[in-house]
Amino acid sequence: QVQMVESGGGSVQAGGSLRLSCAVSGYTYRSYCTGWFRQAPGKEREGVASIYTDGVTTYYADSVKGRFTISQDSAKDTVYLHMNSLKPEDTAMYYCATDLVAGPALCVRPRLWPSRNWGQGTQVTVSS
Repeated sequence: QVQMVESGGGSVQAGGSLRLSCAVSGYTYRSYCTGWFRQAPGKEREGVASIYTDGVTTYYADSVKGRFTISQDSAKDTVYLHMNSLKPEDTAMYYCATDLVAGPALCVRPRLWPSRNWGQGTQVTVSS
């Protein structure tokens, strides 16, 4: 059973930083895609960033480029989302997701992942 456990959400003032963690367990395969999605009230869930297990293939939504960084610790099967220069519009529930089917080419297009496994989510609130 694949399981993702997110942590690191919280409340911060605009301009602040947070680091989200996603611990992945249950995969017997070593190649898969992990990403962070977010959903604000009344809005669709959107892909924020993703990384393939090669550590090289990454994706960032335009709205977070230059502010967010996704990274992984393969030894801990954990993916991180480092969020800097946070803005009120970054306020949302952040979800970690993995996809075993999506290879590197699809990993950079999170909306097209064919087989996502979701974590429970962690709330990020940025006040002005």
